[in-house]
Amino acid sequence: MPFSGDHRSSAQILKRSALCSGLLLVVILLAMTQWVAAENSRCKQMKPSADRPHSVSITDFGAVGDGVTLNTKAFQNALFYLHSFADKGGAQLFVPSGRWLTGSFSLISHLTLSLDKDAVIIGSTDSSEWPIIDPLPSYGRGRELPGGRHQSLIYGNNLTDVIITGGNGTIDGQGGVWWDWFKNKTLNYTRPHLVEFMYSTEVVISNITFVNSPFWAIHPVYCSQVLVQDVTILAPLDSPNTDGIDPDSSSNVCIEDCYISTGDDLIVIKSGWDEYGISFAHPSSNISIHRVVGETGSGAGIAFGSEMSGGISEVKAEGIHLFNSKHGIRIKTSPGRGGYVRNIFISDVTMKDVDIAIRISGNYGEHPGETYDPKVLPIINGITIQDVSGVNISKAGLLEGIRGDNFSDICLTNVVLNVTSHHPWKCSFIEGYANLVSPESCEPLEKTVPDQSSVCYAPDHLQPQLSNGNRLMNPFLRLSSL
Repeated sequence: MPFSGDHRSSAQILKRSALCSGLLLVVILLAMTQWVAAENSRCKQMKPSADRPHSVSITDFGAVGDGVTLNTKAFQNALFYLHSFADKGGAQLFVPSGRWLTGSFSLISHLTLSLDKDAVIIGSTDSSEWPIIDPLPSYGRGRELPGGRHQSLIYGNNLTDVIITGGNGTIDGQGGVWWDWFKNKTLNYTRPHLVEFMYSTEVVISNITFVNSPFWAIHPVYCSQVLVQDVTILAPLDSPNTDGIDPDSSSNVCIEDCYISTGDDLIVIKSGWDEYGISFAHPSSNISIHRVVGETGSGAGIAFGSEMSGGISEVKAEGIHLFNSKHGIRIKTSPGRGGYVRNIFISDVTMKDVDIAIRISGNYGEHPGETYDPKVLPIINGITIQDVSGVNISKAGLLEGIRGDNFSDICLTNVVLNVTSHHPWKCSFIEGYANLVSPESCEPLEKTVPDQSSVCYAPDHLQPQLSNGNRLMNPFLRLSSL
């Protein structure tokens, strides 16, 4: 297992090593690339509510923070008790310094779960402490196996006004045992997330460190008005499917100021799987992403799909800074998915030591069953990627659509990459434009964007503009020489 021996020391080592290797680079990037100040963010932030009028500590319900005592009942009893304050201004459950071992527990509306800076909520390694729940209707089955799935460590369904925050305390899923079960093919059900909210609104997750998720770390699904801000998400770069933040069939989502180092996509937007996602018809839309830094073993910094059958649109991502990663920006889909990915605007992206800067895949991913219709094709259009720079990039881009289903209006502007491959681009079944792109992009992309063109998507409040590529590139040239 990746984490044997004393768990406390292994988690601390993981956090320390990831932060030491990444944060030094982050500091350099912040200084050199002149990020837009946080207060100028266009993302309308959901501010946490005022202090709740009622507050209890988990210790009031018999919990013991020794890292050994199982506290599942204590969390469940505390939340049952606090439910009576939902119509009285809500309540806070405080988790003090300590190591609080627990199985899965469900939150309530009008609640703040607040962790002390030295508090660690630890997921049990006993799978029976993670109940089996129904598959998501937009997936039709568990994502990994037919049938149900394990409930997340911290779970919420049909809630309003829920906050998970604190002084940067830690939620540790002890994912090593789950990764072993996955690799050994001994799982009976799909692995659990660390945090999942379903059918919920006004959700805030801030100032928390998430470590060693068994599967995807933060998963808002069928939600709206979600803010994920100032979080750190850590898992080994070889851990399987440990996505950071996965907005799924959700709208009005804001992700800001996060550091993520995991085995898979840092942020990936989804909306259901093949015929189940098509029939459920709950798209992901109006998603804003700002100032995200990190690395990924096999995934991308920001990704879309491959489960996108309910549709993804109106996504804006800015200030993405990646290093030591497989992919930078990625769109994943395949015949049978249906749905769409459109009106996507990505800008101010810097990369160092990335294999493939931009990848669009039209034949990616498995299907939930044999009943999918391969003639149901996805629509990919209105994808704008601008102001991208990178050093030590293996390939600039693999942009591959589907025969008979060209991906259209793919617009690249001011993309300047230091590429090591002699064949930096590979493109097929795509249409669009490329302006100020180096190395020169592939033939299907026309080299001049028409004046006043409407094919290159930009959010309504932004004016299309050409930036100075040298301003973006020079800091990385200096960084590469260190």
